[in-house]
Amino acid sequence: MSQAKKGGLGRGLAALIPTGPDTIPNGLTTPTAPPGTAKPKGLVTPNGLGTAAANVIIGVDPAGAKPASPLRSDTQAEELTSPSGAVYREIPPDQIEPNPKQPRQVFEEDALAELVHSIREFGLMQPIVVRRLEPGVDKYQLVMGERRWRACQEAGLEAIPAIVRETADDALLRDALLENIHRVQLNPLEEAAAYQQLLEEFGVTHEELAARIGRSRPVVTNMIRLLKLPIPVQRRVAAGVLSAGHARALLGLEAGPDAQEALAARIVAEGMSVRATEEAVTLANREPDSAATPPAPKRKPIHMPGLQDVAEKLSNSFDTRVTVSLGKRKGKIVVEFGSVEDLERIVGLMQQQQLQMSSE
Repeated sequence: MSQAKKGGLGRGLAALIPTGPDTIPNGLTTPTAPPGTAKPKGLVTPNGLGTAAANVIIGVDPAGAKPASPLRSDTQAEELTSPSGAVYREIPPDQIEPNPKQPRQVFEEDALAELVHSIREFGLMQPIVVRRLEPGVDKYQLVMGERRWRACQEAGLEAIPAIVRETADDALLRDALLENIHRVQLNPLEEAAAYQQLLEEFGVTHEELAARIGRSRPVVTNMIRLLKLPIPVQRRVAAGVLSAGHARALLGLEAGPDAQEALAARIVAEGMSVRATEEAVTLANREPDSAATPPAPKRKPIHMPGLQDVAEKLSNSFDTRVTVSLGKRKGKIVVEFGSVEDLERIVGLMQQQQLQMSSE
């Protein structure tokens, strides 16, 4: 006899939770409402998800013990339920509001579009996590899964699979942060700001915070230090132009914010690696110490009338900065470019001018 086909949600949960027998063990019942009360919309029985998955979600002991109340947790229920006291419901999107303490600010459009397509094709494989705003009122607030919630709305789902659990206000940020950290979806600045907010809300040390979120103290401390960078540099880090490694190297630059911004611009223009950035910072920090030893006098370039005019003409022709200098024996022309694409543009202009000259 062929087994009934499971829905998309069942397949997703089955990947995370060991499967059990297809029938409910003797003596087990799902939580029921008091007599005369309508059954909550979307409450699922074990047959809809697979016995083991549903038992874990709604708090029933799959081994055959008494059912655990969704609103009360005890030692045995905590061992079998993750988290304790959770119930599964399918909730209309308009009854869910976003997490006001969501640390993640950037949602990649391409990844979101892929998730929307997947939900339309197979359904939501992993339910979101919400909490009820007021007892007895069908209004919920997201705890985890804002990207999935957004995708479900775009996919046109009339009801979103969700796990409803009790979550304290001070746990909203922590839970959302942990979900995004585990999924590696926060940029370094979002993660740093979330750590700082947790420190202020919990009133704990870096070491205590690290223990709570499962990270090492140096990781937490170094991440929070990124907030000391100048705002323009922080924007580059948030946009992904500079990596967290580049940002940490810039923090070691002792010359101040202006020097950090200048080096950040150079990193982007020259495509410097983290190692090269660290070496540049080390070299820049040594310069004040070496100022006591007078450097060898440099030979000043020879200034000739017309050199500046040539430099300006070349600058206008190539739309970039060009300098022309003349030494005692030879001279040089320096053409600056901002990126590889900019270099290719300048070379193309040079080739066009060469073709024009050869055709004349």
